Amino acid sequence: MSNMLDKEFFTEYGEANQYEIQEVVGKGSYGVVAAAIDTHTGERVAIKKINDVFEHVSDATRILREIKLLRLLRHPDIVEIKHIMLPPCRREFKDIYVVFELMESDLHQVIKANDDLTPGHFQFFLYQLLRALKYIHAANVFHRDLKPKNILANADCKLKICDFGLARASFSDTPSAIFWTDYVATRWYRAPELCGSFFSKYTPAIDIWSIGCIFAEMLTGKPLFPGKNAVQQLDLITDLLGTPSSETTARIRNEKARRYMNNMAKKPRVPFSQKFPNADPLALGLLERLLAFDPRNRCSAEEALADPYFFSLTNMEDEPSTQPIPKLEFEFERRNLTKDSIRELIYREHTDSGVSSSDAAGIP
Repeated sequence: MSNMLDKEFFTEYGEANQYEIQEVVGKGSYGVVAAAIDTHTGERVAIKKINDVFEHVSDATRILREIKLLRLLRHPDIVEIKHIMLPPCRREFKDIYVVFELMESDLHQVIKANDDLTPGHFQFFLYQLLRALKYIHAANVFHRDLKPKNILANADCKLKICDFGLARASFSDTPSAIFWTDYVATRWYRAPELCGSFFSKYTPAIDIWSIGCIFAEMLTGKPLFPGKNAVQQLDLITDLLGTPSSETTARIRNEKARRYMNNMAKKPRVPFSQKFPNADPLALGLLERLLAFDPRNRCSAEEALADPYFFSLTNMEDEPSTQPIPKLEFEFERRNLTKDSIRELIYREHTDSGVSSSDAAGIP
């Protein structure tokens, strides 16, 4: 059976002899993910086969960005790329195989399937997510698409953030506007300032909001703000948090959004103890700091880790920080890339990553 799968999965190249495909575990717009065994180490891995990478420059750029970020962000709560398989001929290749560590499930499945999650689980899950964000934000990276499906999970309750295809590295001299035009992240976990390009400067607080939404979903088993469009999204948010202060609305730069907020009927804030009646009061205290309407009032990941809710878990040694990513690594974001230049950059990532490879031999 496996041999059949190997043949279907690997095209004309790919070190098929090193990996034994076991089963296809997921399909996406990009291609297929299979679980496999690395025959050299006996380790189980996930192989993402990305088809026709260079058909669209935007897709290829996204893959380059993800490979680059995962090479640069090494952290126990972030999924790790083990290997990138490229063809012997660098000019022609269409498909890429990226080998990741294999995780059993994702947080969406865990929340859906488990009625037996305990307050201890919620606390440990949130702790890992914030620990990852502290590190990501210290690197000056915004993930921008945090949602339960982008958080991988194992039976031992280990979580790892994945899918950095929408993430961006931010540099002090970059005008914030150019970056964010292609913002398409999942609406339900989108911060209010993204539901109508509200505030002029995006901050890491957009990720903190998403983590708040995810945490609330763990507590109740269902999404907190499942809006059908941007306007309904804002209605749901203000139904819970109340209408923002006039000082907050005055800072909304988008005139239509500002008018909408100003004309909204005044709503009171719903106490979190009423919305989440069975939750630990300390958990709700932290949730309020994550889900502040105004990004300036949201706590940072580092501040959240110091919250009393984590009193029994916090351990600075387990909460590493990092240096900002060098600007040079993301020079490509400023250029108009052709398919060939992206192909070249992906090849370079592959050789830079210290990934051992027989197929790098053909590179001059």
